[in-house]
Amino acid sequence: MSGRAAVLAGLGGWLPSTRITNDDLARQLDTTDEWITTRTGIRQRFVVPPGLSTSDVAVEAGARALASAGRDSVDLLVLATSTPDHPCPATAPEVASRLGLGEIPAFDVAAVCTGFVYALATASSMIRAGIADSALVIGADTFSTILDPEDRTTRAIFGDGAGATVLRAGRMGESGALLGFDLASDGSQADLITVPGGGSEHRSKGLAAPGDEFFTMHGRSVFRNAVTRMSESSRRLAKQLGWPLESIDRLVAHQANIRILTAVGNELGLPEEKLVVNLDRVGNTVAASIPLALADAVHTGSIAPGHRVLLCGFGGGLTWGAAALELPEVPVEPLPGLAAPPEPACAT
Repeated sequence: MSGRAAVLAGLGGWLPSTRITNDDLARQLDTTDEWITTRTGIRQRFVVPPGLSTSDVAVEAGARALASAGRDSVDLLVLATSTPDHPCPATAPEVASRLGLGEIPAFDVAAVCTGFVYALATASSMIRAGIADSALVIGADTFSTILDPEDRTTRAIFGDGAGATVLRAGRMGESGALLGFDLASDGSQADLITVPGGGSEHRSKGLAAPGDEFFTMHGRSVFRNAVTRMSESSRRLAKQLGWPLESIDRLVAHQANIRILTAVGNELGLPEEKLVVNLDRVGNTVAASIPLALADAVHTGSIAPGHRVLLCGFGGGLTWGAAALELPEVPVEPLPGLAAPPEPACAT
């Protein structure tokens, strides 16, 4: 392979300081640690305290990624989020300003849990086209701010956080080059994962009802679609690259549910040790999910330089997609709050 490419040069992640365990939720809602763990594999999650928003977590993760890459400037910032600070304007320009990046192009990408893969593909394409020579790609969400406080299901699943990567221009054959993408969507199933109120449709048609400001999803249909779509996308991309599935060293899939991760691994014929899992410690962090899992795995040594890594996501829209690279040498700081991880997630 030859030609200009976007190359991974830095990784970073950040979690807010407020940790909520399953036992904490059980004291507030009709649930138990066993109920949550056996259904999701999640044991704890982190949420923003009052006064912090998506831009705050994005700035923290972005700063860590820039430090990892050993640089203080980039030509482009792409922020994947479905919980922007405001409906208008986008959150990315503020993040770029607070990071001291100057008057660079900065914009949001909204593809929910697939957002980071979409943002990565966007930044990679702009680097390959020569529009930019470097980019900061951030996935950040604060879903705790849009959850129904009385909904035990969604509150058990979602956490807040941000993960980020720095990309630089390089050559397709070098270590860390982003080798390819597979992206897709199906808007006919948009109602499976949604926040019904707050947008132009409800403002124009007057359809909003009490509770429409909260996130909702249809769990069974989402589960089936997530397994099928992430498996198909991963398989298509591996075939495009000429990678036999057994040659994939690590799969970093969206951290939604341990059963989904296990089912995708089974569909692809990948053993458990090739699946990166950190949802037990952070929950479903939406657009931050994939970069947080990647940063965590690189820091702990679960993913090593030279590993063939496949990233895949699935989220509202519906949207899904995959990306591939061979991991380069890249320093990563530990994720705050994860110094003492709990017991491994349970898939039973």
